[in-house]
Amino acid sequence: MIRITNGVARHPLWRMAEPINLHIEKGEQIAIVGDNAAGKSRLVEVLTGHYPLLLNEVQYDFSPSQSHLVSDSLKYISFRDSYGEQDGTYYYQQRWNQHDIADDMPTVGQLLKSNSYTQLFHLDELADKYIISLSSGELRKFQMAKALATSPRILILDNPFIGLDAEARKDFRDLLEVLTKEAKMLVILVLSKRDDIPDFITHVLPVEGLRLLPKMTLAEYRKQYAAIPRPKLSDDIKTWITNLPVRDLKETDFYPHDGGEILRFRDVSIKYGNRTILQPLDWTVHEGERWALSGPNGSGKSTLLSLVCADNPQAYACNIELFGHRRGTGESIWQIKKHIGYVSPEMHRAYLKDIPAIDVVASGLSDSVGLYVRPKPEQKQVSLDWMHVFGIEDVADRSFLQLSSGEQRLCLLARAFVKDPELLILDEPLHGLDDKNRQLVRQIIKCFCQRPHKTLVMVTHYQEELPDCITHRLTL
Repeated sequence: MIRITNGVARHPLWRMAEPINLHIEKGEQIAIVGDNAAGKSRLVEVLTGHYPLLLNEVQYDFSPSQSHLVSDSLKYISFRDSYGEQDGTYYYQQRWNQHDIADDMPTVGQLLKSNSYTQLFHLDELADKYIISLSSGELRKFQMAKALATSPRILILDNPFIGLDAEARKDFRDLLEVLTKEAKMLVILVLSKRDDIPDFITHVLPVEGLRLLPKMTLAEYRKQYAAIPRPKLSDDIKTWITNLPVRDLKETDFYPHDGGEILRFRDVSIKYGNRTILQPLDWTVHEGERWALSGPNGSGKSTLLSLVCADNPQAYACNIELFGHRRGTGESIWQIKKHIGYVSPEMHRAYLKDIPAIDVVASGLSDSVGLYVRPKPEQKQVSLDWMHVFGIEDVADRSFLQLSSGEQRLCLLARAFVKDPELLILDEPLHGLDDKNRQLVRQIIKCFCQRPHKTLVMVTHYQEELPDCITHRLTL
């Protein structure tokens, strides 16, 4: 169905380390697997024809389809950059500012007619919801249902399971298996997490160091990669994090005393029109607690966190106390944010900035999306130190847009930690990270939270991603 012979991308920046030679036969189902920055996305961009080749173009066999157009027969859904439709008008916090949505902004029902896929993903229930206001998990379901409705011969999905709750992941695996058997569709999954490889996959394409390794069967791959060494955070990095100076918070004007309440919700609910996003909720978090926040897609997790981070204007109409102060009693957004480190799918989507990676990290010191204040030399050094902690100091001067999705996520994590915040809010922080980086980031979170005055709220749909320092749970 797909053949590439001695494929070399025309543009030098798009090239793999070696020419690509690949045959994918009818009846095969493929997983492209590799670490962050290994070259998975480059390979897919060649497969789809997005990166033109020097001599031999990609050959496709879409039979028995009557259409020979790649656009008709091959669909590629990438979550690498924007976690949704790439739209230059999108800005961070837009999801929470629904009064700012244009009159011509489409709804789910306008873009996607009801069919078996919308029913499977429960999208019919969201027909009146604006696309811009979908949660990250709902947005993935929408994109997949939209692609499947065109009945492509080849479907390429980049990390399709991230952001989906456990039930949705199972339903989607089952659906893909049916499509491969009954519709004879070729499915190619691009995966950073080895455990996400479904059983219907027949062959694996390992990618390492910008090299495509020989195709192997799923059984051969699982045997060869069965024992993945568990990486350990180096003693030097542990010591550096542990020995970071402790701020004298009693001198600040916006923080409670030791062990005090970090946040308190009293009967807090959120509605947009006739749709209830968050049911009435009472919730109290004390300093030093480490919370796991869970719930299915669309249950209100990210909305709840937007209230904490001063990103949702409805927070001022709710009975919320943050750091011992009632919201809307004269505090500025910056007084709130200076104690909070935050990363989320919405932030990743909004951070399509063609600026050096170190400037992305440094922007966490001023709580801006984009760097609007030039960092001082000492601030630049702190940013480099945190990039070293997350293993990305070698990409400090590269454009954020040129990084892999995993490297981008590590930059945004370093941005969340760079000001040594008292409250760490991590919304799906391990999206797109490979197995090694997932384990290292879990250890970084644990080490950081063992220090005085540190409080954590973390969202994930994979229970194994939670660090073992979690003390409390809230399920929506």
